[in-house]
Amino acid sequence: MIAYPEIDPVVVAFGPVKIHWYGMMYLIAFASVWWLGKRRAVQPHSIIRLDQIDDLVFYGALGAVLGGRIGSVFFYNIDSFINDPLYLFRIWQGGMSFHGGFIGVLVAMEWYRRKLGCSFFQLTDFIAPLIPLGLAAGRFGNFINAELWGAPGTVPWAMKLSCEQFPPDRYIDFAGPLCFSPRHPTQLYEMILEGLLLFTLLWLISAKPRPVMTVSGYFLLLYGIARTGVEFIRLPDAHIGYLLNTDWLTKGIVLSVPMIIFGVVLIIFAHRKNRNAAIS
Repeated sequence: MIAYPEIDPVVVAFGPVKIHWYGMMYLIAFASVWWLGKRRAVQPHSIIRLDQIDDLVFYGALGAVLGGRIGSVFFYNIDSFINDPLYLFRIWQGGMSFHGGFIGVLVAMEWYRRKLGCSFFQLTDFIAPLIPLGLAAGRFGNFINAELWGAPGTVPWAMKLSCEQFPPDRYIDFAGPLCFSPRHPTQLYEMILEGLLLFTLLWLISAKPRPVMTVSGYFLLLYGIARTGVEFIRLPDAHIGYLLNTDWLTKGIVLSVPMIIFGVVLIIFAHRKNRNAAIS
């Protein structure tokens, strides 16, 4: 068991202006996409030129932030929006959704790819390996913020929290409101699985030319598997809870399983299309 460290969420303050660690993680995420994009752009089979990376990151960041906020509100906090529509714009109160950000990035890429003159999946194949390190940074930000905790656990790395760090009324906990129980650090699990491991696999898969849609398919498949697996021990927020009167089905699983299915479909279709093209 490890005691969760007391981490000040504010990196530095200049009078009333405060820079938070969570915001820093977003900057690190976008910087990693920019740096990796520059590396991929110089590869012989790249469809993106080096001088186009800046615009690519701008469009992607815009889609991630807007989609992440809108997704958080409509996927997880719709009651707050219905009661107060201005809640959508109160970004300083927190609330970002991966699935919303993912949809936002897809919309932004569809917009941007028209300027490039490439197909949608050619562009998503290019950006897919750039995303996981940014996801890792975001999940580490969740850890610093002491949010998205898991169920009680007996593993040696389970985190012991205070009741301030684990508010009993914030989560639906099938073990009861035991704020002092050591808990799975599911943010770190996601940082490793959705971030570091997914990045390594996609970078290797994309190291040589693949049929169009293949890399995108593997991103959906592998992310969906990683997220779904962690969701079985990650606690849902109290205002959402478990779905369909179960003690395991979460909104995260509902949003991630279609990614697995669609990822498999893309991979199969890409290879069949490539095989048919080779035969003809």
